[in-house]
Amino acid sequence: MNTPIINSLNKIIDDNIISFHMPGHKKGFIYESLGYEKLLKSIYKLDTTEIPGTDNLHSPEDAIRKSLEMASEAFKSDKTYYLVNGSTCGIEAAITSIVKPKEKIIINRDCHQSAINACIIGDIDPVYINTSINEYSNIIEGVKFEDVKLVIDKNLDAKALFLTYPTYFGNTFDLKEICDYAHSKNMCVIVDEAHGAHLGLSEELPETALSQGADLVIQSTHKTLPSFTQSSMVHVKGNRVDIDKLSSMLRITQTSSPSYLLMASLEIAVDIYLNKGKDLMRSLLDNIENFKDSIKFLEHIKIDYSNDKTKIYLNTKNLGITGYELENTLRQNYKIQVELSNYYGVLLIATIGNTKDEFDKLKEALIDIEKSIKNKDILRDVDYPMAIPKKILTPREAFYSNKKSVKINESIGKISGDYIIPYPPGISLVSPGEIITKEIIDYILHCREKGMNVSGVKDSSLEYIQIIDLK
Repeated sequence: MNTPIINSLNKIIDDNIISFHMPGHKKGFIYESLGYEKLLKSIYKLDTTEIPGTDNLHSPEDAIRKSLEMASEAFKSDKTYYLVNGSTCGIEAAITSIVKPKEKIIINRDCHQSAINACIIGDIDPVYINTSINEYSNIIEGVKFEDVKLVIDKNLDAKALFLTYPTYFGNTFDLKEICDYAHSKNMCVIVDEAHGAHLGLSEELPETALSQGADLVIQSTHKTLPSFTQSSMVHVKGNRVDIDKLSSMLRITQTSSPSYLLMASLEIAVDIYLNKGKDLMRSLLDNIENFKDSIKFLEHIKIDYSNDKTKIYLNTKNLGITGYELENTLRQNYKIQVELSNYYGVLLIATIGNTKDEFDKLKEALIDIEKSIKNKDILRDVDYPMAIPKKILTPREAFYSNKKSVKINESIGKISGDYIIPYPPGISLVSPGEIITKEIIDYILHCREKGMNVSGVKDSSLEYIQIIDLK
């Protein structure tokens, strides 16, 4: 068949790749093991639209309403919404339902791109909070209360505070203290909990955002729980969120033809969460602990600490190879796929869909790799420029401005038209509308020399950068 997408997916199945990446259902094996296989065998028959008996996502009154009430019970919210356009649409709806055009929002600098997209759509002015970075691994650790308080005190006219919790790498911080302070200044707290939908399944995991006082939380259910890719949820707690406005914004940001397959997968995830989730999480945490113990003797591959035990970052700094190389070796030689790689290591996402056998195979692969690498020169540290550049234009102004490409060294002192986001640490070095400095250019050139991934720049060779053409 001339079906390149299907062919490529079938090859993944045939290769029997071990998944330490999202989605959380891990190729659906968890569905089969828990008795959902009959449903999945006829899944194409469930693909329907709004007809009598199926209810309506945008005005739920029957089956969908009951399902949402179940989800609300599971995640301890006052109200829950299903999302079929991913957490992206939830973040955009959350921000634009609370912050009006020309108003301010305070945002962590390492926020997801959708938060800035919301500022473009809603003509909202973001004020950034710097984030902490681990000096050894360059991994994002999250914000500090003192930094958040300082930005809030300087911007008391901001309408909302937007934070990422936990970080992609599973790091958390005292969110309750931050929520309490933001509320005392009449600010609504929106939390991007895309990587934390599973946190409520064990007391060994960090506290959830809702339990610490967040008003509006967006979760990517598909990332760490067993639902299909693109399926997410929004949870509301308290009286600071205008439910009518949020519902209206979700009708704008979500499709008018929502997928019943995605909604069904969310319901399965909720059912598993409520009835089997805690036992499955207990098994997962035991498997993770045993895996960590089994590779402690390795001298050159180390596991960096994270608050969320289900996020495993394998640091290759002492191994003498980059994370990019380790990812490639694991995939090509051992049929193991990680979530992401960066200069210093690889990130694994483990979920209740992973098995003990998969951890055993990962252990054997890492032992084999450490033995096989002869040159173990330590990778040199890379210092990330922490200063947030001066903002000349808002994201919306920059988006609609004329742009032109110039050679990288000619961009110093100009207004950036690109996002420049090096990995690690995954923080925007410069965003559209901000001034490009010599320090930024020096770091970009260093990234290019070391083969580090840089996202956002249209020229992947990093020879040219887009700037705002003010003429």
